[in-house]
Amino acid sequence: MKQIAIHLTLAYLIVQLIACAPASDRLEVGGDLAPAFEMELDLFTISLEEGALRIQHDAHPGRDLWSSVPNRAFVSASTGNLEVVERAQHLYLEDRIEARCDQQSLERLETIDTALVLTGTLRCDDDTSVPYTLTLEAIDDAQIELLLELPPPYRAELIWSEEPDARIFGFGAQYTHLDLQGRRVPVIVSEQGVGRGLQPLTFAAELQSGAGGTWHNSYAPIPQFMTSDLRAMYLTNSAPSMFDLRHPHLGRATVFDSNLTARVLAGRDPTELIEIYTRYAGRMRPLPSWILSGAVVGLQGGPAKVEAVVAQLTTLDTPLAAVWLQDWVGQRTVGSGERLWWNWELDRERYLDWEGMVDRLRSSGIEVLTYVNPFLVDAAEKPGSSRNLFQEAAEQGFLVERPEGGIYLVDQIDFPAALIDLSHPEARSWLIEALEEQLLSSDIRGWMADFGEGLPTDAKLADGDAFLWHNHYPEAWAELNRELIERQEDSDQYVFFMRSGYTRSPRSATLFWLGDQLVSWDRFDGIKSAVTGLLSSGFSGFSLQHADIGGFTSIGNPLLRYRRSDELLARWAELAAFTTIFRTHEGLRPAENAQIYDSSESLEHFSAMAKLYAAWEGERSRLVTEAATLGLPVVRHLFLHYSGDPEVLDLDRQFLVGRDLLVAPVLDPGRDRIEVYLPAGSGTWIHLWSGQAFEAGQGSWIEVEAPLGRPAAFYRQNSAVGRELVDGLRRADLMD
Repeated sequence: MKQIAIHLTLAYLIVQLIACAPASDRLEVGGDLAPAFEMELDLFTISLEEGALRIQHDAHPGRDLWSSVPNRAFVSASTGNLEVVERAQHLYLEDRIEARCDQQSLERLETIDTALVLTGTLRCDDDTSVPYTLTLEAIDDAQIELLLELPPPYRAELIWSEEPDARIFGFGAQYTHLDLQGRRVPVIVSEQGVGRGLQPLTFAAELQSGAGGTWHNSYAPIPQFMTSDLRAMYLTNSAPSMFDLRHPHLGRATVFDSNLTARVLAGRDPTELIEIYTRYAGRMRPLPSWILSGAVVGLQGGPAKVEAVVAQLTTLDTPLAAVWLQDWVGQRTVGSGERLWWNWELDRERYLDWEGMVDRLRSSGIEVLTYVNPFLVDAAEKPGSSRNLFQEAAEQGFLVERPEGGIYLVDQIDFPAALIDLSHPEARSWLIEALEEQLLSSDIRGWMADFGEGLPTDAKLADGDAFLWHNHYPEAWAELNRELIERQEDSDQYVFFMRSGYTRSPRSATLFWLGDQLVSWDRFDGIKSAVTGLLSSGFSGFSLQHADIGGFTSIGNPLLRYRRSDELLARWAELAAFTTIFRTHEGLRPAENAQIYDSSESLEHFSAMAKLYAAWEGERSRLVTEAATLGLPVVRHLFLHYSGDPEVLDLDRQFLVGRDLLVAPVLDPGRDRIEVYLPAGSGTWIHLWSGQAFEAGQGSWIEVEAPLGRPAAFYRQNSAVGRELVDGLRRADLMD
């Protein structure tokens, strides 16, 4: 038995050594370069010691901001055959490595102006050699840039050491896994999929239309992360990339381009790391006060229905900020449900009295929002159409083309559509003018700026490579929408919200939403994934984020039927009452899904949650301003403020709103009690509904009642938001 134990131990050690780094990933220091050195770059110190390259900062003595694995390569290269597989705008990177070049020789060091330049060669497993240059330069007092340059067609790779027990947060909107340690994360903007791993639904969706998706499909993936030991890095490349975090002691980023630009951050805590990162990504401007004042109700069907539902809600004194009417362009019935006519023209048959409706709603303090996306469909078959934007764009060469020429019609599952070429300056100007004439002339205050993730990587653009443009397209789409509202005199009163995004989208977008979740309770694609998406995107600068109340995607197949229940709709509203925006969506199949206006009970519950949302309007306004100043999200993972408490690292079902609100929504059916963790050192928390005080101490788990209409929420004792909430709920007769 002892021999077996010894053999098992040796086998385990061998496996760990292999997993840590292949033996060929050696670093050799050659030429005239000494085996150890230390250089100062402003506040940063770069050193090579005991075979490890280290980056440190004067403000954080003794702590490595970034380091390589001792005696292992910290840059490498590869060649291969990358295929971007696309099925209904769901994208997957399939890479076949042909040669890997990871035996690194570091041969020369020199300073050029304010930069440190390291040069050498990489030996490949096919016995060829590749020269490389790694330039390190301080960007500001808290960021240092690493620029790795290789000759084409080699892909650039950066390798660093990781603590095996460190959690890794970020990477934009991630819906299933909050901690990405131990995973391989592709960064390519994509549709998220239907099911995303929930079986057998995902299998069926893949079989039918290729739309199942995986856990890593995301509308807004970002090449950026921070770790629980306060290391943080992001890439500035637009090319698709791959982060391999599966090895216990190292991480590897591969950019599918010959250059890689990474920036390493120096911060004292997670909130400072976000502040530093958003210097580059940009920060979202404050939202207008009107949209923070009450519910945004998604409706369809014409003025009679819209005003009838508004009247019902008004009778209950429901705070209403706006109605969101995505069907302003008209609808058509297709296989998956009711879809819109993508011609961006008011449908006068559906909304004959549009102007009168808008005036009546606005006189009651209710604004109108609509919908637009960068696709166009041929409106020749649409009854009553007076302008065909598809035809106009096609005649002027403003649409994305196929590699061999001709319009690239992108599969939308139910119909094909053409995409505006935003690399074409004239096409961009034409679309802005067309939307100003057709969208803004309808006297609205904002819209959903949908899609942005659908540029085919093999397309032909007027200017640029579609492969390199693909991740940039949602940034350009955000810039176009921002320019559209900036052209208006009262531009600060307009809002557009997006689901697609990339690194610098926050500097242009006014608001984000999480996209098309399934009307289910699951963690892959349902309500739980919305909470994970809120928390993960908050690490990546998406500070003003929300979700469709109730989810969007429903399935009518009798064998795989997903229909929104009254309970799911109610619990989702309770979750949304503590997010930046409180907005409903009727969903893909409105008639088959529970709606807020179905009964007096559903109306009353929704009205109560809208009043709960309105009760902390002052705090929400303050947090929105803070987001514009520091980049901090409104909804926050507990790690942002309690990084010293290891218990918070694995929490992904509760969250903070700012510093002083703690929320644990019910995310499972049939439950009316929930466990909540109070982080160590956080003081005394007051249960919102009972007024009972709970002391966090060194960290404590408590259990509270959470019946429908009473979501588990706590405020810090003596906090301003606590007083505001209680006063607001008493005025609304929701609390004694």
